[in-house]
Amino acid sequence: MDIGWAILIIGIAALVAAFLLLVIGLAYSELMNSDIPRGVANSGKLHMVHGLFVGIAVVGRILHRLGICHQVSFIRWFTACFLTRVNPVPPGVRVKDLKFSEVSVRVYEPTTGCDGLRRGLAYFHGGGWVLGSIDSVDEVCRHIAKESDTTVVSVGYRLAPEHRYPAQLDDCETATCHFLSVAEAEFSVDPRRVAVGGDGTGANMAAALCQRLARREDRHLPFPCAQVLIYPTLQMADFNLPSYQQNHAVPILFRGRMVFYYLQYLNGDISVCQDVLEGNHVPTELRPRYKEWLSPSNLQDECFERGFCEQPAPEYDGEVYHTIKVGLEPEVSPLLAGDDVIQKSPPTFILTCEYDVLRDDGILYRKRLLDMEKDVTWHHVMDGFHGMINFLNQGRLTFPSAVRVVDRVVAYVKTL
Repeated sequence: MDIGWAILIIGIAALVAAFLLLVIGLAYSELMNSDIPRGVANSGKLHMVHGLFVGIAVVGRILHRLGICHQVSFIRWFTACFLTRVNPVPPGVRVKDLKFSEVSVRVYEPTTGCDGLRRGLAYFHGGGWVLGSIDSVDEVCRHIAKESDTTVVSVGYRLAPEHRYPAQLDDCETATCHFLSVAEAEFSVDPRRVAVGGDGTGANMAAALCQRLARREDRHLPFPCAQVLIYPTLQMADFNLPSYQQNHAVPILFRGRMVFYYLQYLNGDISVCQDVLEGNHVPTELRPRYKEWLSPSNLQDECFERGFCEQPAPEYDGEVYHTIKVGLEPEVSPLLAGDDVIQKSPPTFILTCEYDVLRDDGILYRKRLLDMEKDVTWHHVMDGFHGMINFLNQGRLTFPSAVRVVDRVVAYVKTL
């Protein structure tokens, strides 16, 4: 072999080896910062999945710094190609990809006979307003549609960082209102029995959309009959609640990552991430009102069993506030809406998971609704973690506990 070729091959091999060592080293460092409690369902598999996700994120970060592609673009591509399993459509449901006023949607219609009009559900996927897609919740929407005999519309809203708030919420509103306007004529769905729902940030937009529609006095379409909130994120004011402290390093959603997603949704300025984590972004005059709604004293005793440390009052930073102030508005933080808006909420289903930083958001929102004497159904998954429903029928990545969780949603939807 020519000496030049030998040197080239050795050089390429050395670069590949160095790249792999770098990926392994960074991934190992990230994994050492995670904490998977013994009580989590299928903890061994969660370790494996978390390791895979960390590896993907690390490779994306390296490619981003090398100027090859954006980290988010790489994660989306890899997830869509290798981690999202779209199975053949099962008997009993018909699936169509459509456009509702230029917004991409996927409609799931039960094919069984029905006397009269069906109920409907507009569903918004999670993913931190940055990741996720119609495909990522395909199995969830199929299962809900088939098992509850409901027409489900999954909304493919625009994502950050390409599109910032309110693009995502606007898309959800556009698709939902379009569905309500044609529900009976085109899908044999009773528009008065159409609910909205989602998981994580999708649940955030479901709650925000209900509040946006409730503020309008000129409504010409039926109001959503219910909101289905699966481990929702509902406020950007306090990231030191007990669930944020107890689960700060529990996959798949870390405490710091939730702040990162909010900032990507708003404007992409992650330089204020640490200030937001510490609470420096909340004006002094707003703190008494927020404390009334977000105080840990509003939580059940069980929420403190794994520890909680009351934090000293943070030092207000006006520059940070002006960077993120939209995040404290109810359309981004529905839990911070006034009583007059909460009073107009439809019947609500809230699902929370014990090992999720967002646990207390859902519990505190439930209390606000109950204080207004609203109809609330709450289900708490003691061995659950954030993102678990996305592992429904995903081959080797399937978590059996995901079926239990989605079936709770099905049971509630059946009552509408």
